[in-house]
Amino acid sequence: MPRFMSLIQVDEQSIATQAPDPDFEKRMGALFEEITKAGVMLDTAGLAPTSQAARLHWSGGKISQTDGPFTESKEVVGGYALLQVKDRAEALEWARRFLEVHPENWNVTAEVREIQEGPSDPSELPCP
Repeated sequence: MPRFMSLIQVDEQSIATQAPDPDFEKRMGALFEEITKAGVMLDTAGLAPTSQAARLHWSGGKISQTDGPFTESKEVVGGYALLQVKDRAEALEWARRFLEVHPENWNVTAEVREIQEGPSDPSELPCP
């Protein structure tokens, strides 16, 4: 069965100022219980804010580092979910349901991408 990564993008500054409604945690817990019982959820977590992050960039044979917060980024990856489902349609359905649990006034995006499965033996990888 294929695996999909759902990258959850949020507007970090906006979310920090908007408290969720009282039932948010209850709705999210119910969804996580359902997706876990369905055997779909392999892993999920929220990420620390970008104020605690660093970006490394490779260019011209050199690495540069930028420490957060990343004010130039309106939306950042705020969490992820690793799903194992029968197909892309099922992955999109779970991501849609995840988004619908959030308060209406929040802006949250789920980018759903299939994980490319390659050979398990490194000797089978193509040589450059």
